[in-house]
Order: sequence, then C-alpha cells, then structure tokens
Amino acid sequence: MSAEPSRPTPSTAPRFGVWLIGARGSVATTAIAGCAAVAGGLHPPTGMITETPDFASCGLPPLSSLVFGGHDTVDCPLPKRAEHLAAGGVLPHGLPSAVHAELVAADREIRPGGPLPGDTDGGPDRTDDAWIDAFATDIRDFVRRQDLAGAVVVNVASTEPAPADGSLPPSSLYAAAALRAGCAYVNFTPSTGLHHPALTALAASAGVPHAGRDGKTGQTLLRSVLGPMFAQRALAVRAWSGTNLLGGGDGAALADPAAAAAKNAGKERVLADTLGAAPEGEVHIDDVPALGDWKTAWDHIAFDGFLGARMVLQTTWQGCDSALAAPLVLDLARLAARAQQRGLTGPLAELGFYFKDPVGDGPASLGEQYAELKRFAGRLRDGSGDPGDTGVRADGGTGGGAGSEAYGTAPGDRAAEDRGPGDGAPGDRAADGPRHGAGDSGGRR
Repeated sequence: MSAEPSRPTPSTAPRFGVWLIGARGSVATTAIAGCAAVAGGLHPPTGMITETPDFASCGLPPLSSLVFGGHDTVDCPLPKRAEHLAAGGVLPHGLPSAVHAELVAADREIRPGGPLPGDTDGGPDRTDDAWIDAFATDIRDFVRRQDLAGAVVVNVASTEPAPADGSLPPSSLYAAAALRAGCAYVNFTPSTGLHHPALTALAASAGVPHAGRDGKTGQTLLRSVLGPMFAQRALAVRAWSGTNLLGGGDGAALADPAAAAAKNAGKERVLADTLGAAPEGEVHIDDVPALGDWKTAWDHIAFDGFLGARMVLQTTWQGCDSALAAPLVLDLARLAARAQQRGLTGPLAELGFYFKDPVGDGPASLGEQYAELKRFAGRLRDGSGDPGDTGVRADGGTGGGAGSEAYGTAPGDRAAEDRGPGDGAPGDRAADGPRHGAGDSGGRR
C-alpha cells in the first residue's frame, strides 16, 4: 500500500492575504481547495505559470503562505460547496475531505457583500461611500486579525451588466474598497471594477498595483494564438463567429444580454488587436444549466488564401471553467502581492497574458504577452524598477494614497486604518449590524 504524501513543514515566510469577491463561487472554491492541495503535496501545480522554472527565485509568496477570505452574498459554506464541485467532477474525489480544515478556515473569513439588485439608499449607511468604507474595514480587519504582510483583492464574482446611468456597480465598490484598504487589486471578471470613470483619479493615485480585466481561460486564449497566426501568414480573415454553451453561475449570469455584452467586449478586442480590425461575426452565449461548470466553445473562421481561395478553420474547446481559472487566480494573487512588496504601483500591463481586456499598453498576441510576463518576472527577481524609498512610483508618478479623492483614503492614513468598532466609521459592523449581499452571486462560473 502506497504511503500518503507527506505535507511539507509550514513555511516561515511572511503570510499574504487573498481576499476574493465571490468567495463561495466555483472559481474561488476551486482556487482555495487547489492551493491547499498543491501546498500540501497532494496534487501537482498543473496550470500554474508561477510554478514553472521561469518564475523561480522571483520572491513570490509560497502557496503555503496564502490566507484566504472574501465577500459573498450566498451562505453555502465552502466545505459544502467543495463537495458539490467534487460531485460534479470539478474537484477530485476525496479532496474536500483532505483539505477540510483549510476550507473551514477560509469560510470563517468570508463576510457578507452588497448591495443586492434592488437595494436602495436608506440613509447614510447606504451611500456608495459607506459601502466602500464597510468593505475596506472588512479587508483591513482581515489583514490585522491574521497578522498578514499584505493582501490582494481578486474579483471572481459573477459578471454584472455595465452600468447605464453612471452609478457605481458592486464591482466598482469592491475595487474602490481594495484601494482604500491599501491592497493590490485584480479584476478577473468583465465587470466594470476600476474601469469606472469615477474611479480614474483614485486608481491613478492610490499607490497600489492593479491588473485586469476578464481572465483569458478558453475560447479567447485560443483566439489570441490564432489571430496572430493569420496576421503573420498574411491570410485575410473574412468572418469569425463563435458559440459558447455553459452552465453554472456564469451561465445564469450571462443569460442577461447586458452581462453577455460585457463579456463579449473582451473577446472582440482580442480579434481587433491581433488582426488589425474586427472581422464580421459575433459570439453567442447560451445558458445550458445541465452542463454545470463545463463549457463548450465553437469557433468558425472564414478566411481567404492565395488568389482568393476561400477556406475555413473550425475549432472546438471543451473544458472546466473553474479548473482553468483557479490556477490563474493563484498566479495573479502571488504576482500582485510581490509587485506591491517591490513597491510597484499603477496598472500592471505586463500581466496582459492573463486577460482578455488588459489594463495599460501591451501586445495582444499570447506569445508576445508571455515574453512580457517573463520580463516582469525578472523585474520581480532583481528589483529593477523598484522605487525603493524615493516615493516615486514605477508608473512615473509619486507615491502616496488617494487623499481626499471622492472614494479614496490614503493607504497610510493611520486615522482611517485605526478606526475600530464604535469609532463612528460609516458601515462599521458593530454599528450597522449584518449587511446584505452584493452583486457577486456565488462566483464567476
């Protein structure tokens, strides 16, 4: 009988928090369970770029040093959610039991989100700023309670429609809270997040790194490879159409045409950037609840060859969304934590490899994006671009927090950071009681 794999001795490295928006969803649950499984030697780190040789000696936080928490609107405990995923074949059989203690520990650190659709301002504790302050307080309390060296906020919640009236959607409230708490921020979803015009000044002055948006896990990953191939071979693409069949939370969320439009915007950007112009055709997204966390994506590409010869390429991608996304979430959390530790701030364009609609300026083809990512690993390894104690940010600006920006508080503002229960902070849990949930309806997928 083979011996059980022995778990490594706990790391003495500083511990970093990963605060997940949509913390009880499929992607978050898979990431938390997967991190425990890989850190404990139960499974190999398949799909994790940060565990490959190119990223060795970069000073990335060890997986065993990551501590999880987050916001969500659902109350299904993580161990039960993991059991559901194992029953659906997303997690290996027996894994929820093997990492039960880690799931319970993470579940204790999940706080109610908000606002839910239909919530209206009911007084001063229902203003945008009050929501932001309450979320930021949750994050700061998590960092203090767990004695963490820092934290990264990662949005893995269900896709929300783009706001039509200029209001701050839930994803933007969470993003502002991350910056107010002095945390790096990653938007793994197509939702607005920091892309809202009201947060532009805050994002530029908050003094923390941020990355996003919309993780590139399947169909668009393939498009970012095939688009450059057609361009480099001087083949004229006449039309590029696609269909997605998916279930789970993401399928239900994307049944909303407005949410689907937000999702498709990133897919279209990849083709426009790699081909020079967007070809005819569009992507259709169909919710098929019976598929659960599994997805099938078809692409039909019509292109012209020499002397106008008409040809077609068809592709089929079948995969498990959560299993594709979870290792990327862990990668991004580690890279963003290390970037902040190095003193880098502003948009991390070098992480475009991971996103459909990346922030900052960078290449669109996957090969070029990977080269940029490896160069970024070198920066993290040798410290080039580290501003040290000069107060100059890596993006060319000056350090410091958001000061009196509409939604910002300087990360180093001790008066803000040291507010405790009963100190009159808007949205303080002791004063306001339990909050209702947010637009993160249980995870991206």
